[in-house]
Amino acid sequence: MAERSTAAVDVADNSGDKPLTAEADQSTADGVAKNRERDTEDVEAQGSGGTESPGKASPPELHSGHKLARRYRLEECVTRLDGFSSWRAVDEKLRRAVGVHLLPADHARARSVLAAARSSALLGDPRFVQVLDAVEENDLVYVVHEWLPDATELTTLLAAGPLEVYDAYQLVSQISSAMAAAHREGLAHLRLNPNAVLRTSTGQWRIRGLAVNAALRGISSETPLRTDTEAIGALLYAALTQRWPYENDAYGLSGLPKDIGLIAPDQVRAGVHRGLSELAMRALSNDGATASRHESPCTTPEELVKAIGEMPRIRPPEPTFTAPPDYQRTTYQQGTYGRQAPHPGITQPVPAPPPPLQSRTGRALKWAVSALLIAALGLGSWQLADALIDRGGKSEETNQTQTTDGDGDGKTPTKPASAPIAISSARDFDPFGADGSEKPGDIDKVYDNSSSTYWQTDYYLSSDFGRLKPGVGVILDLGKVQEVGKVTVSFVGNTSVELRAASGDASSEPTSFDAYTKVTGGFGTSVTLTPDKSLKSRYLLVWLTKLPQIDGEWRGRVADIKVTS
Repeated sequence: MAERSTAAVDVADNSGDKPLTAEADQSTADGVAKNRERDTEDVEAQGSGGTESPGKASPPELHSGHKLARRYRLEECVTRLDGFSSWRAVDEKLRRAVGVHLLPADHARARSVLAAARSSALLGDPRFVQVLDAVEENDLVYVVHEWLPDATELTTLLAAGPLEVYDAYQLVSQISSAMAAAHREGLAHLRLNPNAVLRTSTGQWRIRGLAVNAALRGISSETPLRTDTEAIGALLYAALTQRWPYENDAYGLSGLPKDIGLIAPDQVRAGVHRGLSELAMRALSNDGATASRHESPCTTPEELVKAIGEMPRIRPPEPTFTAPPDYQRTTYQQGTYGRQAPHPGITQPVPAPPPPLQSRTGRALKWAVSALLIAALGLGSWQLADALIDRGGKSEETNQTQTTDGDGDGKTPTKPASAPIAISSARDFDPFGADGSEKPGDIDKVYDNSSSTYWQTDYYLSSDFGRLKPGVGVILDLGKVQEVGKVTVSFVGNTSVELRAASGDASSEPTSFDAYTKVTGGFGTSVTLTPDKSLKSRYLLVWLTKLPQIDGEWRGRVADIKVTS
């Protein structure tokens, strides 16, 4: 087994006050340096302050209430380390919370931090915490980034235990595809650890500190692809086992036992998903020396994305429903006005009221009314019978005319009313995304006949999907080729949508976007999509092209889809 590079870790002394930094840089078997510094006190940690390392340049004296660019008001210092500080602040112009990194303009890393922040801002990928501003002003360099109050660090999540299988699968899938997209633009993270990964309240995984965190710490790597790939493997390993895959303890996690090397997650904890365990090993052992016995190592995030795509898809767990309590029969009896029976389960007899006394006059009046009713009914019956006989004769003559004369005397038959077409199944469709998937867990809610539930897309920075893709959608399988009269789609918020259809002779569900031809389109919260000409197809694509803004975020929500003939 090849020797793995050790990590740079911060270890607290006995007082627990000042972290002592111990950095090690050890070459791998192929002679390539790996810098994997892991600090238990991360520069971007939200909510816990740090201490300043000795011998470093000190930032200008700042305090709560200080305002940058007459806009960003500093609220709380969350980290002070290596000559820079990180703050929670308020953007008074847009009235939202932001994060700010601050360091002196003459700091040795100021130029590289500015360059990294501006490069990261150009990526504009919503899977990363966005850099909002990067400025040099008044002898200060500051980087402003998003602040996500509803997000939780992976460090905090793992403190409660390992993640569920589906959550771990979503973690590695989303992180791998995001980092693959970043590397395609020439950007690396190099500080990808549990403090840099957040899960939002909607279940989306976000990465913060792309390029910037490494620049703040002065970290570089000659093999950025392998460094980030190994970091993703470590994240998945920790998510599956609640252990850090190295000998040193870090991020509140215990390391592996000493002198036994790297062992597979399914050997550390019982019940670990074997496919995900194999994937973690392929990423961690990406130098090829300690790779899986049966699979080749993954050396880039792109290879990880491909390996995830080849795995059987892991479905979300079925929702659990609590059975209603057993029906309790009441012990109160109707008509007793709250008086309880002497013994539970025994019904008290209710005495029947005596029959009313009838006088001779009342009895005679009743017989007279009855006689009049009988007479009226008899007369009405004869009249009704005569009318039916007359109408029957006319109907018979009309039918004979229509049968013998087809040149226009008969009436044109009415078109049969449209009938609902059952949706056999549905699938999320994101052909322009990194992993081809867009929130598959709730896709069944688009045809559950309930407008109170919905399937929603990921969060984007603008209505046009952050200019990352032309749209996302839902593929409907009607079970067989059917003639489609219209498709009615209900949204949460005004949404632009197109109806697209596969060819009627398609033998299986098409997987490419070009295989679906545009039929019609619309905009609104309830859109009826009616084809201009006859449409026969088994596979329909409801394609979202513009998203509404919901709760301050751009995302689509499809509440219900109905198809009729």
